[in-house]
Formats: sequence, structure tokens, C-alpha cells
Amino acid sequence: MARAKAKLATYRRMRDFSETAEPSGKATVAPAEQRRFVIQKHDATRLHYDLRLELGGVFKSWAVPEGLSLDPSDKRMAVEVEDHPLDYGDFEGTIPKGQYGGGTGQLWDRGYWAPEGDPHKALKKGNLRFAIAGDRLQGTWHLVRRRLEGSKKPNWLLFKSKDNYVRPGKDPGADAQARSVASGRTLDEIAAGKGKPPKPFMSRRARFQAGAVWQSNRAEASAVDLPHDPPAKAKRTRRIADMPAFVEPQLCQLVDRAPDGDEWGHEVKFDGYRMQLRVEDGEAVLRTRKGLDWTSKFKGIAKAATSLPDCIIDGEACVMDSDQTPDFSALQAALSEGNTRDIVFFAFDHIFLEGEDLRDLPLSQRKERLKAVLDAKPDKLLQYVGHFQAAGDAVLKSACKMKLEGIVSKQLASPYKSGRWSSWTKAKCRGGHEVIVGGWTTEGERFRSLFAAVHRGPELVYVGRVGTGFGADTVKKLMPRLKAVEADRSPFAKGAGPPRRGGITNHWARPELVAEIEFAGWTGDGQIRQASFKGLRADKPAREIEAETPLPSEQVEASQPQRANVVLGVSISHPDKPMWPDETPPITKLDLARYYEAVGGWMVGHVKGRPSSAVRTPDGIRGEQFFQRHAMPGQSHLVTLAHVSDDKKPYIQLDTVEALIAMAQVGATEIHPWNCQPGQYDVPGRFVFDLDPAPDVAFTDVIAAARELGDRLDALGTTSFCKTTGGKGLHVVVPLAEDKKSPDWNAGKLFCMEVCRRMAASSPEKYLINMSKKERAGRIFLDYLRNDTKSTAVSVLSTRARPGATVSMPIDWSTVRKGLDPQRFTVRTVPGLLRKSKAWKDYDKSSVPLRRLIEQLITTKR
Repeated sequence: MARAKAKLATYRRMRDFSETAEPSGKATVAPAEQRRFVIQKHDATRLHYDLRLELGGVFKSWAVPEGLSLDPSDKRMAVEVEDHPLDYGDFEGTIPKGQYGGGTGQLWDRGYWAPEGDPHKALKKGNLRFAIAGDRLQGTWHLVRRRLEGSKKPNWLLFKSKDNYVRPGKDPGADAQARSVASGRTLDEIAAGKGKPPKPFMSRRARFQAGAVWQSNRAEASAVDLPHDPPAKAKRTRRIADMPAFVEPQLCQLVDRAPDGDEWGHEVKFDGYRMQLRVEDGEAVLRTRKGLDWTSKFKGIAKAATSLPDCIIDGEACVMDSDQTPDFSALQAALSEGNTRDIVFFAFDHIFLEGEDLRDLPLSQRKERLKAVLDAKPDKLLQYVGHFQAAGDAVLKSACKMKLEGIVSKQLASPYKSGRWSSWTKAKCRGGHEVIVGGWTTEGERFRSLFAAVHRGPELVYVGRVGTGFGADTVKKLMPRLKAVEADRSPFAKGAGPPRRGGITNHWARPELVAEIEFAGWTGDGQIRQASFKGLRADKPAREIEAETPLPSEQVEASQPQRANVVLGVSISHPDKPMWPDETPPITKLDLARYYEAVGGWMVGHVKGRPSSAVRTPDGIRGEQFFQRHAMPGQSHLVTLAHVSDDKKPYIQLDTVEALIAMAQVGATEIHPWNCQPGQYDVPGRFVFDLDPAPDVAFTDVIAAARELGDRLDALGTTSFCKTTGGKGLHVVVPLAEDKKSPDWNAGKLFCMEVCRRMAASSPEKYLINMSKKERAGRIFLDYLRNDTKSTAVSVLSTRARPGATVSMPIDWSTVRKGLDPQRFTVRTVPGLLRKSKAWKDYDKSSVPLRRLIEQLITTKR
């Protein structure tokens, strides 16, 4: 702490704390388990951004004049400035003129960061690569020191790494009205002292777990500790202390036709206002896509939402006509007249819920959460938006027959990502667009048309007239709005304005109003055809209106090169790496992930709630193998951490199909769960008897042994089940009922040992319960030792790290007979066989209390 205060000597010397409200740095801020970062937007002598990275008890700080870019080709200058105290991470306000840095500061982004390697050495060397996870920005950046003649302060270059968050040409700081991630205020509102101060961030004591992976342009992706704290019920979310005031929404890419494929879900495209509903402590706020607070315009929706839990929901506010079709004109009229009781909020995505950031979850899971929340508090003004999984063209055709605007198609495995991404597309039944109003025309006293304009680059260009859709009532409401923005000169770029027409008077307008139009498409020279006015929009700033043309569907596919390597939202690096190289063709890591996707729903029921071990073969089964029991650094956040009371290190636990796929991503070719009750690590949950034959024993003898053991167990009042091991043996499994008075593992192990002892005593020439290899020749080892605390057995449906890519397959007793061939159950064959199989169908209904089994064994002589 003393060393950190010494680093702040320069910071304090430059400020008079009797004048400025900036923190002095004397307050103690405890270090977090993950390093924090803050980006502050600072309107001082010139507008710039301050990047601050927590390191060594202070914020290492850089002034970035143009802010952070999402384009790797855009290298921004970053000037190193004095270290700042950690409590500066909560500062938002105005520094008085005459003080160092005088001006207004806004918390533009904040979150957690992680360096590649030792950050102290990297900064000393002048080359720091780091990943951040914030409310606005995610991904990796480089800071590279450069030497400039005459510069008093160290200068650096700051630029984006090539990763999944790259957006060429996108400048996230371009929005002058961007709101604070902490208080929801603009710079102007902060300067005016409006709104509430930000909630504290630096004093949080919340624990965060490793779980983000930065995707680089190198051959291998590197695991980095970032703040994803998986809560108990959602393994792909991160726990937060405070919801952000606003999240930049995800937008759709316009396409020429709707995409096809089972991975897409198709929703109705609503004709209304995109809104973000935020509920906290029973208070609801509705914001436009640019973060403007429109709660007062939608009082009915806000009132209905007060009963919801703390959440942020994405949706659209609409008015429905008599055919139950969204009517934008009716929405405009309702807002104009203040008659909002019939405006409905159609909810289609869930971003936050009760302290969980849901954005990393697949869309399908986010929508499940959303539906559950809305179903629990039904209200006619809050409607859940379902989706169709069918051919996109067919869904679009049906939407057009119903006179809807079109459809939105979304990849069901995709996370929620702010900005425009091709994982969300929109296809329209009729052309629609937002245009800027550049002026209007009159003929005598009569209104005739609007001048439509868009930005093409930095210039405002005329794209045609909007001449229909103007009833008398519409014109009456429109003219005061036009008069309010009337200008003396044309707003259009030189040579890009409208032509003059005889008998028509042109009126110019400041480019501030945005109109929603329908049109028949674009002409060859970029003009709109047959445009009709629908209404003015107040939720979209004019500076962002550009010509939007459909992206050919094949380009949508091409724009997602990683899609084929993503399984249920889990990105598979090196998908072509052969895990079973001797198969024809070799079975790859992607094949393994897809196998677990296919069988995971069946398999999860047998591993969920139970700590597991994994055999990992990162370079394939012929490479190095190791056995993993405990969670490791960089462990996927999809994997649950099972904390066992007598062990300091958490075990891995696989509670979802995505968790199984995440293990495939790290080369796990075998899964070995404990045999406890789910969530009760010390309580027996099943018995697994392993019939392990000596090399000279025929498999027909193993089959006979399994049937005999099954009969013995059934005679004790159980229903036993059989599975192959993926090797040369068989497993006989007994499910145990949950029982608060259940005997412990010591009694369970003794039960299993006694069953095996009796069987070996009746046929000592066939069986033994001694592990000694000297005595095993010609016999089968009845292995009961897997039935103990922390003991494991290979999971049903787990693959095996053995030649042949075999699987531990559940089988019906009727197939446990001569001719059974365990080698036919492989990664390639099992998904198809499982769909037809009825084996183990009564497994969950067949569990019996261990106490009853022990009592039955005591009273049975054989």
C-alpha cells in the first residue's frame, strides 16, 4: 500500500483537492481477484478518452485522443500520463476550470482486464498485449511504446488485435451522446449536475472466476482469466454486482433472402420502436436504441414491468391494428396523442437477469429464461416473441401473406453482441428504410413531398422524393416539425441535392428529422423508387442514417467463417486435429464435439451434479495423456466448479451439454464421474460393478458373468443395467434411491464387496476379487472398488482414448448374449444407434434404497 501511495506523488502534486472533487487517493480500495479497468470520456481542452488499467495498487493511465478502435488497421496514439488512484475508477463529474484536466469526465466503460504474460515486464519492454471484458468493449488490444522526438511524455500506439470482436471501420466512441455505463448520463447531463451519481464499482467484493478466451490471429487461442462467475443455475453467465444503465443493442444485417438451416430461428419483424426495458428494485425504465429515456412515453408498459425481477430485456414497442398486425402509423398517433394504453412491448431477448449477465448464453437459452420470467408475471402489455425453425423462405412468404413487414432470423447458438452482426439478419416483405429529411416541397400553399437524404461517407446526399402517405391529419402534425428545422440553405453536399422543378417551391431543413418510409427499392443511380411516408422517428439520430442495401445470403454465410467450428455456442479451435488418427477417415476434435452434442442430452443425466475426472489427450490418443480431476487455470466457465469440503481445490463438474463440448475443446476423450447422488458428494448414488477379464478370457465368458451378476442383484430386489466399457469388459450398474437415512459409502462398499465375494466363492475357477495379476490368469476380476467416496467409473456414453474410438454404450439385457460386439459402438455409430435404442429407459424409475439392499443381502444366503 505504501508503494502504491508513493506512485501517486505526481498525481497529488498536480491537483488542489480543495478545489477539485477528484479523489485524493487516500481512501483504501481493496484489490480485486481480477484486475479492473476503466475508460473515462474526458471533455477537457479537447475531447479524449482515458484508459486506466489496475496494476500494482494504482491505475496505469493513458490519454487516448481518439479512443479505442475496433479496427486492427487503425492505430491510435496513447499518451502515458501519471498513475491514478484506484478510487478514481468511480469518479464521474466536472473538474473546475483552472485545475489540471479541467472539464467533465464520464465513465464510458469499465470491467476487468488480463495481460498476456507478466504485465510489469511487458510495460517495461514496451509491448503489452491485454484482453478486456467491459460493458461496451470486449476483446484484445496491443499497447506498443514508440519514441517521438521532443515529446515530454511516453507515447504508445494502441490498436486492436484480430479476434472475434473486430469490426472494421467501427469507431465505438463516435456517438457524442453516449451514456455513462455507471449512471446512464450523457456528458452534458453530468456537466449540468443532472441525474444520479454512479454506483460504486471499485469497492465491490464479488468473486469472479476465469472463463473468457481471447481469440487471436495466432495458431492457438490462449486462455485468459476474465470475469465470468458462473452462478449455480446458468453455467455460461457471469455474476455482476450492478446492471449497466444501458447496453448497446445488437442490430440486424439486411439480406436479400432469409437464411435456411436448423441453426436459425425466425421471428416476426415488428414495425415499431426498438426499446430496451430495464427493471431494478421494482422501477422500470425504457430506453431507445440510442439510450434515450422514453419511460414517460410508455407508461403502461413501464407500470406492467414493475412486477418483473431485476432485468434488462430487449424488445419492440408496437400498436396492433384490427388484424393484429403491427401498425407504425398507429404507434405514431398514439404517442402524439398521449394515448399509450394499447402499446405492447414485444420481448425477444434477455440480456440481464437478477445479477447474471446473460449475453454469453446462446440465444435459445436466453429466450428460455425470458419466457419463464414473462410467464411467471403474465400481462397483456408484455408479450414474449417466439420463433420458427423452418425454411427461412417459407417463413418469410407466410409473413408477407399476413401483411407483416418481414422476418428477423437469428442463430440460436449465438451470444448477444452489441452492434450489427450477421448472426442476426432481417428480410423484408416490402422495402423499408429510414431517411433524413433534407427539406420539403410545396405547390402554392399545398404540401407536396419530402426530400429524402442519407449519409454516404461524410456527405449528405439526396436520394429522392417521398410523395405519398400524407393525409390531411398527417400533414397537419408534420408541418410544425418541419417549420422548426427550416433552414436558409440546402443541407446537401455540393452537386448532391435535388433538381429544381417548375411550379414547385423548395424548402430546406436542417438535417435533424428522421422519417420512416416504404419504397419499391433502389434505382441504378442510388435513388429510392415509389416511396411512401410512414412517420417520423425520434429514436434514431440523423447522423447515423446511411443507405442500407441487402447483403446477398451467400455473403452472410461467408461472413461467419467460424460458424462451422462452433458447436452449441462453443468455439472449437483446431477442429481438424485428429483425436483418433488411425480411423478412416480420422476422427477429429470437431467430430468429438459434435458427438457430445448428439448424445449429451442423454449423457448429462448421468454426470450432472457429480464431480468428474477426465482423460485428456490434447494431441490425440497417440500423444501424451493425463488424468484431470481438479479445475485448472483457464478452465472454461461452462464447467461447474465442485467444491468438496475436505479438498482445497475444486473438482470439475459437467452439468450441461455445453460443458461436455467444452471438455471436448480441450481434448477430453474420457469422462469419469463419481457415483454419488447428484449434489450430495458423500452419499452413494449408484453402484458400478466392473467385470475385468484376464487377457486369455473369452468375451463370451464376460457376457455370462454379467448375466449371473445381474441375476444375483435382481434377486436382492434391484433392477440392474448393463453397458459396455469401451474396452474388453462390461459394467453392471445399480441405481440407488435418494434417502436421507442412507448408509454411507463404507456400508455401500461392503455391500458390493460381499456380492462379489459370494459370486467368486460359488465359482472360484471363473472369478476372483483380488487385484493380483498373478492370480488372474483365466479368470474375471469382479471389481467392486469403484464404489467408494471419490472413486470413479467411465460414464455411460463416454468415448474412450483407445483405438477404434469406442464408446461406453448402454445396452438392453436382451442383447447381452453371444454375438455382442462392443467394438461396434463408436463415435460414429452410437448417435444413430441411440436414437433407436430403448436400453435403460426405466433407469430413473428403478432406483432402490441402499438400506433395503443391505437388509435383503443379510437375509439371503446365496
